[in-house]
Amino acid sequence: MKMKPQGTRDDEFKVQSIRLSSRSLCVTGTMHRYQSSGDRGGGRGRGGWGRGGGRGRGGRGWGQSSDGAGSGYEGGRGGRGRGGGRGNRPPPGLKGKEIGLWYAKQGQERRAKDDTLLPSISMNAEQVRDVGRVLGAFDVQSPQPDARTCRPEPQDDLGKDWDRRLLSIMKLDFDDDAWKQDSSQKRKAEDTEKRQRGDSFSQRLESIQESDFKRAYVANVYANQLRDQDGLDAVTGGRQELQRNEALDNRLYDQLLEQEENQQYKRMLAARKKLPSYKMKDQIISTVRNNQVVVISGETGCGKTTQVAQFILEDEIARGRGSVCRIICTQPRRIAAISVAQRVADERGEKLGRSIGYQIRLEAVLPRTEGSVLYCTTGIVLQWLQRDPLLQQVSHLVLDEIHERDMLSDFLICISRDLLKVRPDMKLILMSATLNAEQFSEYFGGSPMLHIPGFTYPVIEYYLEDVLEITKFRFEDERKIPVWRRREMKKNVDFEDMITPYLRELERKQEYSCHTLDELYKMTSETLNVDLVLSLLHYICRQSPGAVLVFLPGWDTISKVHNLIKEDRMLSSRNYLVIPLHSMMPTVNQREVFDKPPEGVRKIVLATNIAETSITIDDIVYVIDGGFIKMRKYDKEANVSTLLPEWVTLANSRQRRGRAGRVQDGVCYHLFTRAREKTLDEYQLPEILRTRLEEIILHIKILRLGLARPFLSKVMMAPDPLVVDISIQMLRAINALDESENLTPLGFHLARLPLDPLTGRMLIMAAIFSCLSPILTVATSLSFKDPFITPIGKERAVDEVKKKLSKNSKSDHLLMTSVYEGWEQAAYHRDERNYCWDNFLSSSVLYQLKSMRKQFMGLLHDNKFVNTTNPEAAEVNRNSSNESLVRAIITAGLYPNVVRALPRRGRPNSNKPVPLRTANEKVVLHPKSVNEKEKIFEYPWLVYREKIKSSKVYIHDSTMVPNYPLLFFGEKLNYDCQKGVINVDGFVRVRSSQSVANLVQSLRKELDHLLEYKISHPGMTRWNKSSKEGALLHTIVDLISLEKHVNQDSCYDYDDQEDD
Repeated sequence: MKMKPQGTRDDEFKVQSIRLSSRSLCVTGTMHRYQSSGDRGGGRGRGGWGRGGGRGRGGRGWGQSSDGAGSGYEGGRGGRGRGGGRGNRPPPGLKGKEIGLWYAKQGQERRAKDDTLLPSISMNAEQVRDVGRVLGAFDVQSPQPDARTCRPEPQDDLGKDWDRRLLSIMKLDFDDDAWKQDSSQKRKAEDTEKRQRGDSFSQRLESIQESDFKRAYVANVYANQLRDQDGLDAVTGGRQELQRNEALDNRLYDQLLEQEENQQYKRMLAARKKLPSYKMKDQIISTVRNNQVVVISGETGCGKTTQVAQFILEDEIARGRGSVCRIICTQPRRIAAISVAQRVADERGEKLGRSIGYQIRLEAVLPRTEGSVLYCTTGIVLQWLQRDPLLQQVSHLVLDEIHERDMLSDFLICISRDLLKVRPDMKLILMSATLNAEQFSEYFGGSPMLHIPGFTYPVIEYYLEDVLEITKFRFEDERKIPVWRRREMKKNVDFEDMITPYLRELERKQEYSCHTLDELYKMTSETLNVDLVLSLLHYICRQSPGAVLVFLPGWDTISKVHNLIKEDRMLSSRNYLVIPLHSMMPTVNQREVFDKPPEGVRKIVLATNIAETSITIDDIVYVIDGGFIKMRKYDKEANVSTLLPEWVTLANSRQRRGRAGRVQDGVCYHLFTRAREKTLDEYQLPEILRTRLEEIILHIKILRLGLARPFLSKVMMAPDPLVVDISIQMLRAINALDESENLTPLGFHLARLPLDPLTGRMLIMAAIFSCLSPILTVATSLSFKDPFITPIGKERAVDEVKKKLSKNSKSDHLLMTSVYEGWEQAAYHRDERNYCWDNFLSSSVLYQLKSMRKQFMGLLHDNKFVNTTNPEAAEVNRNSSNESLVRAIITAGLYPNVVRALPRRGRPNSNKPVPLRTANEKVVLHPKSVNEKEKIFEYPWLVYREKIKSSKVYIHDSTMVPNYPLLFFGEKLNYDCQKGVINVDGFVRVRSSQSVANLVQSLRKELDHLLEYKISHPGMTRWNKSSKEGALLHTIVDLISLEKHVNQDSCYDYDDQEDD
């Protein structure tokens, strides 16, 4: 271990110690720049100059090395020096167990050195007094220190007025081994502590005063318990059937007859009759009338979405049942709900709001209550179920686009199956665009199925072998591919087992040239090659006229193909209109997709799978199916989401082929072989099987459906129980569920917010700490999408704009607040259009964020956290200008999503990105982040929104945060007396004296009690310092704020080497 040179003061030895004024916090960063003398080795290192004599991991500084084999501790970790030494490899002569012991010793030494590199906190005497006075008001009781583990530190003489209670707090001993316990031991200890305090659920309720919140909360918890005991009987009480109104039935019938004479209705009816679905009208009506559940399948364009609900509505009104007919038709996307409703209203010759309406988040045009059809998103129905668990005002529930198998649709299907048992008068119609109706029918006990045949023109299909034959394309030589990539390719696909017999068959048939067979045998033929796409486009553009649709897996490949086309002499001419279709592109560009180009101009659309079903481009004749799709999944073993290209399913491939035959005979080119097609899955994996389940579990609880695992086991394809357990543990970690899986008061609030639990918690904390406006912007951008658009070729310009607007905040979240505030100021000066144009911003997204801010503010008001619906009101924004506090609230929301920026021990001016690590693995910042190119962070912690594994494990939406937010809003604190370290969760650790650690622990304990009270007794925060609430919060805000000024002139330094 490095010793302090004799005669050197502590403040000289720690180059980043900063002593603030008497009112400020002294935080000592202990990232040393080692420059002690030592032997200089001779090898050049990877990423630095190794100072040892051989393959040492030396840093560039001078360091002492015990054997000349490396740089020594002080030198840091440089690269692999060229020489004869062994560096950090075991010395020669060790065998078996000895090698393991050597590595274990090395690990212990690394961990010991890491402790000396942790950030630290301290308080001056006046701060200690201030904190002590506040804690004294709470009458903090503290046990006597255990002399066996920690000795009390000597205390300074702080004056005669010193509160003796404070000394007791400062001497408080914490178990220095507690952090070593595994999670089960911790839970047992916490349970014992709760029993000792008498902290059972019923006793906890006694601490909550009578209020509307308490009554709703208690009703929810007990209803969940009854559902577990009594099943469906628990929700059937008070059921009321729809009551017919004969006068209204007659009036609705007369209106229908009158409507049928309307000229617009007649014109639209003529068009409707041409649809395949209209030809099956009588069969559809009869099947729905005689069965409680019907499954209807039909390809996109057959008319099922617009016609089926109308058939049912007209039949019910014609039979004198209009007063008990209220049809709800769900759509997975907001835009579809609006556009379909408008189309159906047009077909009926009326305006929205009469018999047809829609409802989405933040927007609604509701139809009349009886004799109507409402198109809405799935989430809207789930909100209704909170108020009306039996959907008593719904006669027909139509679930559309169920083939997409999104999580909320599968969840609602499961709820519906239970609901039908107690609602025999309600009809359920399931509609799918693919021929997978059998599994839905079986789930509902063999319900009848109807298939509506679509109409498309013939489509000729070609495969990779055909494409290679006509283009003569050559793949990259395998010998030029890095070895690691070849290994990955072999590991991911049983390529040779598939391709060898297939090539033998092709060779026997003699249908393809030797060139094609040779190319197919290369492993690179199974990757998406953008040069092959370009060659195929050249071939297509020599064929007859017609638009081309190219399916690519993501933005990166769209950008690559677009750039190749731009650089191509033939395709870059005015005779070709190239349109990238992606959410990152400007909306105005995407509208061109639907326009027919001028005569002689060929349209080429580059799109992701959004063009399979969500949109229809009528003039497409040629389709290039790239064969890959980016699918978001959850790796339960690594506890990380993944977003990797994978093979399309047969259903995807059929949908892509169908895009080519809309208006004339079409051609589809699949960039995979017929042999590969035989190995493709039939359908995509349902979303509920490839994602975390926290939001669904909160839905289960707020809808009073009982325990999560039993309910989710009833879903059509039940999720992995391990994933359910991981999600439950996550909700317990953020205090949304208790150990009995009841909602806590916080969980009850989170379940009622249309947000993910982390963002919801952030909003509630912002309301309590009165800094709502910036956090509303952060929450809405996380819940919707960021407003930046990225024209192809302008990526660098967008990055520069983001950097400018972030104002060196080193925060993607504060960037959003800066963007929104700038937009509002520009709108005030009537310069909004120029602001958006200059900064690559979407005006429509910003307006959506503005609407969502109002909605979220309204929800906080409804839940009594604020007394106003104005997001800019002074009383809810007294701390909004305190950037340090805003960072702390972001931390409170996003914890436990924390990464540490690792200390640099190599070259200080390296251009390599800052190395980052979570508790389990190395990660990198996503290129879209403003932090991605940062070389210095003033603090070593960043909180982030999510972690996604693609080509690397990327951190998305990050913010640099100081130490105190993690201490106040992280997990339970433990203090290691021997190491002098406050341990938050085993990963987040901060150095501190025992006395300061005890003060922080006591503040944290009182803050936890206050937050628990505020959440169970929602109301405006009292900031008066004469109140205990105000005094405590002021103290905590002051500590958080004063950390802001640390390290202005010196910063943490980072290692440019990969850590072991």
